[in-house]
Amino acid sequence: MNTKIIKSKPLIKQPKINVITLGCSKNIYDSEVLMGQLRGNNLNVVHESDKMGKDDIVVINTCGFIDNAKQESIDTILQFSDLKAAGKIGKVVVTGCLSERYKPELESEITNVDAFFGTNDLQNILHELGANYKHELIGERLLTTPSHFAYFKIAEGCNRPCSFCAIPLMRGKHLSKPMEELVNEAKILAKNGTKELILIAQDLTYYGLDLYGVRKLDELMRRLSDVPGIEWIRLQYAYPSGFPMEILDAMNERDNICKYLDMPLQHITDNMLKSMRRGTTKQKTIDLVNQIRDKVPTIAMRTTLICGYPGETEYDFQEMKEWVAETKFDRLGCFTYSHEEKTHAHTLIDDVPDEVKQQRVDDIMEIQQGISFDINQEKVGKTFKVLVDKKEGEFFIGRTEFDSPEVDNEVLINAYTGYAANGSFVNVKIDRAEDFDLYGQIV
Repeated sequence: MNTKIIKSKPLIKQPKINVITLGCSKNIYDSEVLMGQLRGNNLNVVHESDKMGKDDIVVINTCGFIDNAKQESIDTILQFSDLKAAGKIGKVVVTGCLSERYKPELESEITNVDAFFGTNDLQNILHELGANYKHELIGERLLTTPSHFAYFKIAEGCNRPCSFCAIPLMRGKHLSKPMEELVNEAKILAKNGTKELILIAQDLTYYGLDLYGVRKLDELMRRLSDVPGIEWIRLQYAYPSGFPMEILDAMNERDNICKYLDMPLQHITDNMLKSMRRGTTKQKTIDLVNQIRDKVPTIAMRTTLICGYPGETEYDFQEMKEWVAETKFDRLGCFTYSHEEKTHAHTLIDDVPDEVKQQRVDDIMEIQQGISFDINQEKVGKTFKVLVDKKEGEFFIGRTEFDSPEVDNEVLINAYTGYAANGSFVNVKIDRAEDFDLYGQIV
């Protein structure tokens, strides 16, 4: 009796789609939405995996904000373009701000990238990757952050005319997301274990004007605050001109809205603010900061500044230094000016030498280091509610409500004297403080 042996066909391994994210938290959000759609189409999607096969696809979500970010994006595209040329990966797709801003140039210079897409091309990217956009997945994301916190984009684009900024060129005009859609997204996140929402947009405080005719950030904050499971709501990227003071009432009313505000002010002298087209003055800025602190006395304020903007004199810089020393922001970042084509400031002469720009940044950050040290010393002996992000070595590392991930202070908890699970809240008594770190014990 002859037995016929039937050979089974080898299983065809589905190629991975490896998403690489460069740039800011808004790009992180966009990558997470893309990955959620790909997963919803039953595709094998990963984020920034080191393991790649010859049939795998790389999607690079680029940043085109300033020179350093653009260079990082170009280097990353070239890296994976070379891997494709060597037969080590199958396909390279580029999206994001750099691709939006320089698509024709990129297509002509880097020819073996399979496709370039802009910032609002989600459906086209999905089609390129063999997927369909699914409306039922609105609000669904594949988080790349720890599950207990999520960046939460409430609007796209920007209507502000800031002279130095290329964001409107890459992201378009301000477009608020409908409130119901945002509340639904928050409920999905909370159901999956997210406890902290970090509200982001190019300009949070403009939220609602385009959709409802009035600013509605305060109402959105309250609606999100009502979502069961959301224990912290944090505001990033508030604009000073036209600042809606009513959001501070919401902050005071709700325990789960963090006493925290990120408000990039960029400069303080009247001639710099005017040239930057910021729509405010030195005195208005000082008054606003004072009003915010009067209304929410325990608030932690973060700001960012630019050094070396065209025409910035030594006098301008000294005035900014004095203001930083007097104002004592809880958190502060400082950057050198980047001369961006097609912005209004690009018509000016980039007349501050690079080494002077960097020295000014260093001087500001040295002042801020001392301010941060003094503020932290005042916390020694006090107990704070801390959200634990991770464990590294002998420490659990977390944050107070006054700190955003990646950019602000951290609380280091001795892992030998207490236990804290990632994503849990613990009360920590601070027993030691440095410039940008607090050390404490669980109580």
